[in-house]
Amino acid sequence: MTIRILPGVGDPDAARTLSGLLGQLPGAEPSPPVVDSTRLLDTLAALAAASLDDLPEVVLVHERIGPAPALELIREIALRFPAVGVVLVTADAGPALYSAAMDSGARGIAGLPLSYDELAARVQAAAQWATGVRRHLGGGGEALATGPGGKLVAVAGAKGGVGTTVTAVQLALAAQAAGRRVALVDMDLQSGDIASYLDVQFRRSIADLAQINDITPRVLQEAVFTHQTGLGLLLAPGEGERGEEVSDRAARQVVSALRSRFEVVIVDCGTQMTSAGAAVVEIADLALLVTTPDVVAVRAAKRMVRLWDRLQVRKAEDTVTIVNRHTRSAEIQPQLIERATGTRMARTVVPAGFKELQPAVDSGRMQDLDAKSAVKQALWGLAGELALVEPPGGGAGPGGGGPGGGRAPRGAYPGPADHRTLPGMRRRRAIGAGGDAPAAGGGAGAADGGTGTGPESLREVPSTPSRRFQRKRGGDRGQVAVEFLGVLPLVLVVLAVIWQFVLLGYTYSLAGNSADKAARAGAAVGGDAGACQEAALKDLPSAWQESAEITCGQGSDGVWKATVKVHVPVLFPGAADFPWPVTGTAGAVDEQAEGV
Repeated sequence: MTIRILPGVGDPDAARTLSGLLGQLPGAEPSPPVVDSTRLLDTLAALAAASLDDLPEVVLVHERIGPAPALELIREIALRFPAVGVVLVTADAGPALYSAAMDSGARGIAGLPLSYDELAARVQAAAQWATGVRRHLGGGGEALATGPGGKLVAVAGAKGGVGTTVTAVQLALAAQAAGRRVALVDMDLQSGDIASYLDVQFRRSIADLAQINDITPRVLQEAVFTHQTGLGLLLAPGEGERGEEVSDRAARQVVSALRSRFEVVIVDCGTQMTSAGAAVVEIADLALLVTTPDVVAVRAAKRMVRLWDRLQVRKAEDTVTIVNRHTRSAEIQPQLIERATGTRMARTVVPAGFKELQPAVDSGRMQDLDAKSAVKQALWGLAGELALVEPPGGGAGPGGGGPGGGRAPRGAYPGPADHRTLPGMRRRRAIGAGGDAPAAGGGAGAADGGTGTGPESLREVPSTPSRRFQRKRGGDRGQVAVEFLGVLPLVLVVLAVIWQFVLLGYTYSLAGNSADKAARAGAAVGGDAGACQEAALKDLPSAWQESAEITCGQGSDGVWKATVKVHVPVLFPGAADFPWPVTGTAGAVDEQAEGV
């Protein structure tokens, strides 16, 4: 019998020793050692997604594999891949550890330093057990396909108030509307608000499962609240101090149990990174980091990403950042956030929509958010981008599409999957090099039912809600332009009237000034009418001189009087005049007559 063996060893020296011994075992086909727990789970998920028969019979877990504890890793493997025999390699082969390893799902313990006989015996026993289980399950086909493996999505916020819970709730509602069985977990243990957003009152919480070592389906059913939308809700404790009861081990166990019963498990990890939240982010198929386009939030996102990297929870390139409350006029755009955090940006951005969100938030009925809401359209479009709306039996999308819900390698970005048309979403198609056929990795709803998982398609096919939002913004600008053109004639008329009044006042000023100078000139020369008229016309602009009527004469009281009548131009001096004149009158004492 051929025994396929997958060793998980973090220490290079131990890996060389173990590989040498495995190579000597008769009928053994050892794979290259996997250096950490994350890669080990990814490798098993990829093999299960390709073909369940490709899974190895035996997995060797070294006690110092990291970053996840060895016993937690064994428990995860046993839950997700029940027909794989796991052997723990450890220096402590005492009864306490042996009992703990058996409780976690191990099939044996190999003590360090390794010996050929002991290793061969443990591997043979685990392989025979795995073969018997697969034979009992009929080759591992359909029976294994129903095992654990629902897609796990962790949603974390860069800081408080960036919209983490709204994002998690709407993603869950979108996946539920697409016909998938969805669990929504509130891992914001001290200040979780999912119950308020969905108007739920339930006495059970995740803290009630923290102290249970074996979470049976019945126990899980009692703790999970079935919402009217069909969502399975596992709420945060009502008393914040009880959040300390949920350890990283309890979080892993609870999430693994949920993945065995739901196709999609979405966890709201909040903004404060606890050990439980860090454990969820580490084992998640997809980690989302929500931020807003402002300096404080982007700095917080950068700190969060660095924290995950220092704790070896998750690498920056394995994290997808979502920009909430995005506006085109903002100085900080997604490209800048991507460079600052080193993460991958979701193509779909969520616009700001305080007014449309407020009624749904205040009433606690987030499920009733208007389908025309730009925020809902964007978030449901994001669910399509992340392949959360793929119906059962659809194409195998990264991170949970194939039988058994195999976990996708973290290097692969989740592309749009073939999914149902949801409110605010349209099926997307990418035109390939041929011009007519949908490109490989094209958008959802392609005629051939393609899954569209390639990274290239993510860059080439823009998000439908995002395009719709952009068209809406463009339509607003066009409407503003039409309205401006409609009021432009009125604006011009108002300006013309104001300008005409300016010309009228200027004409009155010219007439008065001209009459005053004419009267003074006439009086100075002893009543010479010619001098009077010449003085009146001297300072008048040419456009007013043509229409000027000047009358000079001496009154009975010895005062020399001058009257100047000029016409007001219509808009432009010299073009046309109004028929009625403006009159300016002035008088001056005849100096020569007074001197006599």
